[in-house]
Amino acid sequence: MADHSSVAVRGIRLSYGVQGEPGGPPLVLLHALGESAADWDTVAPVLARHRRVYALDLRGHGRSSWPGTYSLEEMRDDVLAFLDVLGLDRVDLVGHSMGGVVAYLLAQQQPQRVRRMVLEDAPPPLPRAPSTPTRPDGPLDFDWEMVLALRRQIDAPDPAWLPGLARITAETLVVAGGPESHVPQQGLADLARRIPSARLVTIPAGHLVHTAEPRAFTEAVLAFLSADGVD
Repeated sequence: MADHSSVAVRGIRLSYGVQGEPGGPPLVLLHALGESAADWDTVAPVLARHRRVYALDLRGHGRSSWPGTYSLEEMRDDVLAFLDVLGLDRVDLVGHSMGGVVAYLLAQQQPQRVRRMVLEDAPPPLPRAPSTPTRPDGPLDFDWEMVLALRRQIDAPDPAWLPGLARITAETLVVAGGPESHVPQQGLADLARRIPSARLVTIPAGHLVHTAEPRAFTEAVLAFLSADGVD
């Protein structure tokens, strides 16, 4: 069972859950757009048998602050500030979809902070046809203005992000969801080619790999993270 807490970073509060043995190798989980730390509840306890797992609510989501200003760069900087506050010098990162974008932006800006990285069905930084999302009915546990702001960035990413992938030094596992995913799978293969120490694995579960196939996902992630003998 995760313990829940929050920290002040960059003028906002970030909520997070933490579980696993104190002093274990730190692993930070970054959720998808419109999700929260709770999205990892099925797989986090398995990952926490081997590591100290931190699952964040990114800004505009869940119990974290909804400050009204949103960008993927701000989320990246929030996570870096979170690591600083908790004294986590070098970590492993797992990011799903939008959380994967935050992860690779962090890893290209401060490569020394990331030991290994897992990008789960994360869109590459390539332009795509824009679309206007429809707001779900009823109350939301995320800020709808955040969704609109980040969708614009994902549709038209900063051109510097693509060559920036070459600066990533973390060994990287790109987890593709296969043909049932809405994320173009060729783009994930290209993402793996552009990151110097990356490889691609496909778990044919659609976009929500860790939800649809939690056992296959955790087995792949733990094998990758522990390949050098870290338990």
